[in-house]
Amino acid sequence: MNINGLFAHTLTDLIRGIRQNKKNEQAYIAKEIADIRLELRRNDPDLKAQAIAKLTYLQMMGYDMSWASFHVVEVMSSPKFLYKSIGYLGAVQSFTQETDVLMLTTNLIKKDLASSNPCEVGVAINGLSHILTPDLARDLCADLVSMLNHSRPIIRKKVLLVLYKVFLKYPEGLRLSFSRMKDRLDDPDPSVVSAAVNVICELARRNPKNYLSLAPQLFKLLTTSSNNWMLIKIIKLFAALTPYEPRLTKKLLPPITTLIQTTPAMSLLYECIHTVIAGGMLVTSGSGSNVESANTLAATCVSKLRTFLEDPDQNLKYIGLLALTKILPTHPHLVGEHKDIILKCIDDPDISIRMRTLDLIVGMANKKNLTEIVKRLINHLLPANDHSQEISAINNANNNGSAMSALMDPSYRADIVRRIVLICSQNSYANVSNFEWYLAVLSDLTNVAGVNVGNLLMQQFMDVGVRVKSVRPYTVRLMVPWLTGEYCALLDSPETALELLTQKSTCKLEPPIQATYLQSILKIFGYWMNSLQYSWNEEARQQLIETIDSLRKAVKDMFSRSPDLEVQERASNVSVILEIISEHAPRTPLKVENSVSFAPTMPKPPAILGSLYPLFFNLELNPVAPKAQRKVPVPEGLDLEAWIHEPAPEPVSESSDDDFLNEASSSYGYGWSGQGATPGNRKKKGKKNQDQEDSKESAEARAKIMEREDVES
Repeated sequence: MNINGLFAHTLTDLIRGIRQNKKNEQAYIAKEIADIRLELRRNDPDLKAQAIAKLTYLQMMGYDMSWASFHVVEVMSSPKFLYKSIGYLGAVQSFTQETDVLMLTTNLIKKDLASSNPCEVGVAINGLSHILTPDLARDLCADLVSMLNHSRPIIRKKVLLVLYKVFLKYPEGLRLSFSRMKDRLDDPDPSVVSAAVNVICELARRNPKNYLSLAPQLFKLLTTSSNNWMLIKIIKLFAALTPYEPRLTKKLLPPITTLIQTTPAMSLLYECIHTVIAGGMLVTSGSGSNVESANTLAATCVSKLRTFLEDPDQNLKYIGLLALTKILPTHPHLVGEHKDIILKCIDDPDISIRMRTLDLIVGMANKKNLTEIVKRLINHLLPANDHSQEISAINNANNNGSAMSALMDPSYRADIVRRIVLICSQNSYANVSNFEWYLAVLSDLTNVAGVNVGNLLMQQFMDVGVRVKSVRPYTVRLMVPWLTGEYCALLDSPETALELLTQKSTCKLEPPIQATYLQSILKIFGYWMNSLQYSWNEEARQQLIETIDSLRKAVKDMFSRSPDLEVQERASNVSVILEIISEHAPRTPLKVENSVSFAPTMPKPPAILGSLYPLFFNLELNPVAPKAQRKVPVPEGLDLEAWIHEPAPEPVSESSDDDFLNEASSSYGYGWSGQGATPGNRKKKGKKNQDQEDSKESAEARAKIMEREDVES
């Protein structure tokens, strides 16, 4: 290719060539890069600028141009503004903090900053903001600060903005130039003032306290400016300053209140409300006038936030809920007045808005609205056919048919259940005035939750059932399908409870639950069998025999072969007890005896009927606080660390290692029958001596086991 200026490819030619060579694009670009390398070796500044322009385009396509960094600096130093701007663009695209040639740009940028051409100054400032390093920031800080008094407002504005990045790289420069930057708050040009406010607000994020001295100037701007974006920045800065200067709160209250009442800009309105909350202006403390003004301002804020919730913009709705959540702790009654619009947000298609609404509802709940809130939350757990209108709305919003995923997401459903339990049980059930209603809610949740929240609901059933005696009968009636047997006396039909506990579906439950079922079966059967004493007749006898036989069969078929050791053990115990009762139960029909008055009398009930009752129901189960034992004082003279029985001394012997291992095995119950010696190495002894030794070893083994159990306990 002829590489003179007349026939060289331009950037337009490069782009056109790439489009025409889609099939062999990489080969075409490789050839063009090779040509660009040749162009950069020429001394023609036009060719170099054109080559850097093409390289910059290729760099945006993913091709490396770091190898041409020196040539980029050459083009940056061109006296022609067009070429200079191409060079700065190439530097912005390709230079990094580790680029070696950056040290060569210091004097070049100094020269461009001092140019009489505002365009050159502007392109230099823009390029510097992207390639700035700590060394460049240190070397150019003074030049930039001096330009804060430039005659052109556009230059002053650009300098203010680039100084923010300079101060991040070179913090010492901020201390040296703070007063000059502060003066720009009084600049006659509004755009320069706006830039100064923006830079100061960004710097104040790190340490707001350092900018308290700017409060008078910022307050003047707050009361005189009509630039909403600048007002937002100022209000944000005041929100950060008020914790360090409480007197600002009283000073800011009038202008911010005026803005809240008059501004049509939603963004500015929200920042004003946020500053009011963050600055503690809604705290009702002090004199009566202060309390009244705080309540009035809070009512104004809440009413304005209602317009956020009514707006179709999802972002406004979300930040409105967020602000109401922050106002709720100080003014719950004001937020509660807008319960209708807040509850509607639960049906919003956006899951983030739903979750934020749930946070707000938890704090809103009280005795008056608890029933309505819980009802609305349970509606979200109902089957799909009960959500037809809601699903249609969500589908229309999403246009992807994913309504069911929004409603049936397990984490969302579990969160709703937890919220229902939280708002009902918080502050020791302060909001619940009808515990039967709450128990009915828990029972409904077990049927509609559709997620694993069994432990949470179980704890609530147990807590209410044990602590609230007045609803204990109702609790037992609700819990018959899951009853644990503690309050058998409140059962309407113990026989029905036994049938439920031994139904075939019980085999699908977890082993710990099956073990609890076995214990409950024994309790309920013992209570029911004891009650037969008071109505003993032939029908009761037959019912007893049938129940014993059915329970024995159920325990044998369902629990005795369980792979869980605990279930096996309990099943074995229950089977033995039922077998003993079966042996003593009357199997022959009862004979009716005639008394002297010729009235028939039934035989005396057998003693076996009351045999199990004393094991479980002699003492009433009362609630005990988890930390109650800690409050019981230790009696004087009682040493809880002392031995109740001194452990037996360990035997001293000269036995071999093998004998010692055998003794240890015997002590824990899995040694040979010879109590510590194998048949092959044990010496023959007389029967009397052997019995004495066996007895001694057995006593020592029991002592070791007792010692170990005491230590573990």
